[in-house]
Amino acid sequence: MSLIFGDQPSEDEMNQNEAIKDNNNTVDDNNAANFEWEYAMRRQMQQIVPNLWLGPYAAALKTKEEELCRVGITHIVCVRQDIESHWIRPNFPSKYKYLCLDIADTPTQQIIPHFPVVSRFIDECFQERGAVLIHGNAGISRSAALVIAYIMEKQNLTANQAIRVVQSKRFCIFPNEGFRQQLQEYEPILQARGIPLASSGGVKRSFSEEDSENMDTNQI
Repeated sequence: MSLIFGDQPSEDEMNQNEAIKDNNNTVDDNNAANFEWEYAMRRQMQQIVPNLWLGPYAAALKTKEEELCRVGITHIVCVRQDIESHWIRPNFPSKYKYLCLDIADTPTQQIIPHFPVVSRFIDECFQERGAVLIHGNAGISRSAALVIAYIMEKQNLTANQAIRVVQSKRFCIFPNEGFRQQLQEYEPILQARGIPLASSGGVKRSFSEEDSENMDTNQI
Protein backbone atom coordinates (compact mmCIF):
# COMPACT_ATOMS: atom_id res chain seq x y z
CA MET A 1 0.00 0.00 0.00
CA SER A 2 1.42 3.35 -0.98
CA LEU A 3 1.01 6.59 0.92
CA ILE A 4 -1.23 9.10 -0.80
CA PHE A 5 -0.44 12.76 -1.25
CA GLY A 6 -2.87 15.19 -2.85
CA ASP A 7 -2.10 16.66 -6.25
CA GLN A 8 0.13 19.65 -5.69
CA PRO A 9 0.10 22.68 -8.00
CA SER A 10 3.10 23.35 -10.18
CA GLU A 11 5.79 25.80 -9.15
CA ASP A 12 4.43 28.32 -11.68
CA GLU A 13 0.89 28.02 -10.30
CA MET A 14 2.08 28.53 -6.74
CA ASN A 15 4.17 31.51 -7.79
CA GLN A 16 1.10 33.04 -9.46
CA ASN A 17 -0.89 32.59 -6.26
CA GLU A 18 1.92 34.20 -4.30
CA ALA A 19 2.00 37.20 -6.63
CA ILE A 20 -1.76 37.65 -6.33
CA LYS A 21 -2.10 37.14 -2.57
CA ASP A 22 1.30 37.92 -1.06
CA ASN A 23 -0.22 40.57 1.18
CA ASN A 24 -0.97 38.02 3.90
CA ASN A 25 2.28 37.20 5.67
CA THR A 26 1.02 36.50 9.19
CA VAL A 27 0.31 33.15 10.78
CA ASP A 28 -3.37 32.22 11.03
CA ASP A 29 -4.04 31.04 14.58
CA ASN A 30 -7.24 29.24 13.60
CA ASN A 31 -5.59 27.59 10.59
CA ALA A 32 -8.83 26.12 9.23
CA ALA A 33 -8.54 22.85 7.34
CA ASN A 34 -10.15 24.18 4.15
CA PHE A 35 -7.83 27.15 3.62
CA GLU A 36 -6.41 28.11 0.25
CA TRP A 37 -2.72 27.24 0.14
CA GLU A 38 -0.34 29.92 -1.06
CA TYR A 39 3.27 29.43 -2.08
CA ALA A 40 4.46 32.04 0.43
CA MET A 41 3.06 29.88 3.24
CA ARG A 42 5.94 27.45 2.73
CA ARG A 43 8.12 29.97 4.54
CA GLN A 44 5.74 30.19 7.50
CA MET A 45 4.83 27.74 10.25
CA GLN A 46 1.35 26.24 10.47
CA GLN A 47 -0.51 24.95 13.51
CA ILE A 48 -1.29 21.28 12.83
CA VAL A 49 -3.22 20.60 16.04
CA PRO A 50 -3.57 22.91 19.04
CA ASN A 51 -0.11 23.99 20.25
CA LEU A 52 1.78 21.85 17.72
CA TRP A 53 3.36 23.83 14.89
CA LEU A 54 5.26 22.65 11.81
CA GLY A 55 7.37 24.83 9.57
CA PRO A 56 10.75 25.57 7.98
CA TYR A 57 13.90 26.82 9.67
CA ALA A 58 12.93 30.27 8.42
CA ALA A 59 10.15 30.26 11.02
CA ALA A 60 12.70 29.88 13.83
CA LEU A 61 15.12 32.64 12.83
CA LYS A 62 15.99 35.46 15.20
CA THR A 63 13.88 37.79 13.09
CA LYS A 64 10.84 35.64 13.95
CA GLU A 65 11.12 36.04 17.72
CA GLU A 66 8.04 38.25 17.94
CA GLU A 67 5.94 35.75 15.97
CA LEU A 68 7.15 32.82 18.08
CA CYS A 69 6.21 34.71 21.23
CA ARG A 70 2.85 35.73 19.80
CA VAL A 71 1.73 32.12 19.26
CA GLY A 72 3.17 30.98 22.60
CA ILE A 73 6.05 28.77 21.48
CA THR A 74 8.00 27.35 24.45
CA HIS A 75 9.68 24.29 22.91
CA ILE A 76 11.42 23.75 19.56
CA VAL A 77 12.48 20.56 17.79
CA CYS A 78 15.39 21.39 15.47
CA VAL A 79 16.00 18.71 12.84
CA ARG A 80 19.20 18.80 10.83
CA GLN A 81 22.09 16.68 9.67
CA ASP A 82 25.50 17.24 11.23
CA ILE A 83 26.77 18.99 8.12
CA GLU A 84 23.81 21.40 8.33
CA SER A 85 24.36 22.33 11.98
CA HIS A 86 26.42 25.41 11.03
CA TRP A 87 23.36 27.13 9.56
CA ILE A 88 20.42 25.18 11.03
CA ARG A 89 20.86 25.71 14.75
CA PRO A 90 19.04 26.91 17.86
CA ASN A 91 18.68 30.69 17.77
CA PHE A 92 17.10 31.09 21.23
CA PRO A 93 18.84 28.53 23.48
CA SER A 94 18.26 30.60 26.61
CA LYS A 95 14.60 31.30 25.84
CA TYR A 96 13.13 28.05 24.50
CA LYS A 97 13.71 24.41 25.33
CA TYR A 98 15.29 22.68 22.35
CA LEU A 99 15.49 19.12 21.12
CA CYS A 100 18.11 18.87 18.36
CA LEU A 101 18.06 15.76 16.19
CA ASP A 102 20.66 14.54 13.70
CA ILE A 103 18.55 13.28 10.80
CA ALA A 104 19.53 13.27 7.14
CA ASP A 105 16.84 13.78 4.53
CA THR A 106 17.72 10.59 2.66
CA PRO A 107 15.62 7.46 1.97
CA THR A 108 18.12 5.29 3.88
CA GLN A 109 17.95 7.36 7.08
CA GLN A 110 16.33 5.49 9.98
CA ILE A 111 13.74 7.86 11.43
CA ILE A 112 11.54 5.48 13.43
CA PRO A 113 13.90 5.54 16.48
CA HIS A 114 13.31 9.29 16.72
CA PHE A 115 9.51 9.02 16.88
CA PRO A 116 9.21 8.16 20.61
CA VAL A 117 11.87 10.74 21.50
CA VAL A 118 9.91 13.50 19.79
CA SER A 119 6.64 12.21 21.23
CA ARG A 120 7.97 12.45 24.79
CA PHE A 121 9.30 15.95 24.12
CA ILE A 122 5.94 17.13 22.78
CA ASP A 123 4.07 15.57 25.69
CA GLU A 124 6.43 17.28 28.13
CA CYS A 125 5.70 20.57 26.39
CA PHE A 126 1.95 20.05 26.62
CA GLN A 127 2.15 19.08 30.29
CA GLU A 128 3.85 22.42 30.90
CA ARG A 129 1.01 24.20 29.05
CA GLY A 130 3.41 25.16 26.27
CA ALA A 131 3.47 25.07 22.48
CA VAL A 132 6.06 23.40 20.27
CA LEU A 133 7.48 24.16 16.84
CA ILE A 134 9.02 21.32 14.85
CA HIS A 135 11.24 22.42 11.98
CA GLY A 136 13.91 21.06 9.71
CA ASN A 137 15.24 23.03 6.79
CA ALA A 138 12.19 23.36 4.54
CA GLY A 139 9.57 21.83 6.84
CA ILE A 140 8.58 19.34 4.16
CA SER A 141 10.19 15.95 4.75
CA ARG A 142 12.00 15.20 8.04
CA SER A 143 10.03 17.42 10.39
CA ALA A 144 6.79 16.50 8.63
CA ALA A 145 7.46 12.78 9.15
CA LEU A 146 7.98 13.38 12.87
CA VAL A 147 4.69 15.27 13.15
CA ILE A 148 2.84 12.61 11.13
CA ALA A 149 4.13 9.89 13.47
CA TYR A 150 2.95 11.86 16.49
CA ILE A 151 -0.51 12.35 14.98
CA MET A 152 -0.68 8.62 14.22
CA GLU A 153 0.01 7.80 17.85
CA LYS A 154 -2.21 10.36 19.52
CA GLN A 155 -5.17 10.26 17.15
CA ASN A 156 -4.99 6.48 16.55
CA LEU A 157 -4.62 6.97 12.82
CA THR A 158 -2.99 5.07 9.99
CA ALA A 159 -0.09 6.69 8.16
CA ASN A 160 -2.34 7.77 5.28
CA GLN A 161 -4.89 9.32 7.61
CA ALA A 162 -2.25 11.19 9.60
CA ILE A 163 -0.70 12.50 6.40
CA ARG A 164 -4.09 13.92 5.39
CA VAL A 165 -4.42 15.65 8.76
CA VAL A 166 -0.99 17.27 8.50
CA GLN A 167 -1.30 18.09 4.80
CA SER A 168 -4.66 19.78 5.42
CA LYS A 169 -2.75 22.41 7.42
CA ARG A 170 0.64 22.43 5.63
CA PHE A 171 -0.04 21.43 2.06
CA CYS A 172 3.58 21.31 0.91
CA ILE A 173 4.67 18.39 3.10
CA PHE A 174 6.27 15.48 1.24
CA PRO A 175 8.40 13.07 3.31
CA ASN A 176 10.95 11.24 1.21
CA GLU A 177 10.26 7.70 0.01
CA GLY A 178 12.17 6.07 2.87
CA PHE A 179 10.30 8.07 5.50
CA ARG A 180 6.95 7.25 3.89
CA GLN A 181 7.80 3.56 4.02
CA GLN A 182 8.83 3.83 7.66
CA LEU A 183 5.59 5.60 8.54
CA GLN A 184 3.75 2.56 7.18
CA GLU A 185 6.05 0.30 9.20
CA TYR A 186 5.21 2.35 12.29
CA GLU A 187 1.57 1.21 12.15
CA PRO A 188 2.21 -2.36 13.44
CA ILE A 189 4.70 -0.97 15.97
CA LEU A 190 1.98 1.22 17.47
CA GLN A 191 -0.50 -1.65 17.40
CA ALA A 192 2.01 -3.90 19.18
CA ARG A 193 2.19 -1.24 21.91
CA GLY A 194 -1.56 -1.54 22.37
CA ILE A 195 -2.47 1.58 20.41
CA PRO A 196 -5.44 0.75 18.15
CA LEU A 197 -5.52 2.47 14.77
CA ALA A 198 -8.67 3.57 13.01
CA SER A 199 -9.77 1.70 9.92
CA SER A 200 -8.51 3.13 6.65
CA GLY A 201 -11.87 4.74 6.00
CA GLY A 202 -11.39 8.04 7.77
CA VAL A 203 -10.21 10.05 10.73
CA LYS A 204 -11.22 8.59 14.08
CA ARG A 205 -11.42 11.87 16.01
CA SER A 206 -10.06 15.38 16.04
CA PHE A 207 -7.33 16.62 18.33
CA SER A 208 -8.55 19.28 20.72
CA GLU A 209 -6.78 21.83 22.86
CA GLU A 210 -7.85 19.80 25.86
CA ASP A 211 -5.86 16.87 24.45
CA SER A 212 -2.70 18.94 24.36
CA GLU A 213 -3.24 20.12 27.92
CA ASN A 214 -4.14 16.71 29.33
CA MET A 215 -1.88 14.39 27.37
CA ASP A 216 -1.75 10.82 28.67
CA THR A 217 1.98 10.19 28.80
CA ASN A 218 1.41 6.64 30.00
CA GLN A 219 0.75 5.88 26.35
CA ILE A 220 4.37 6.62 25.50
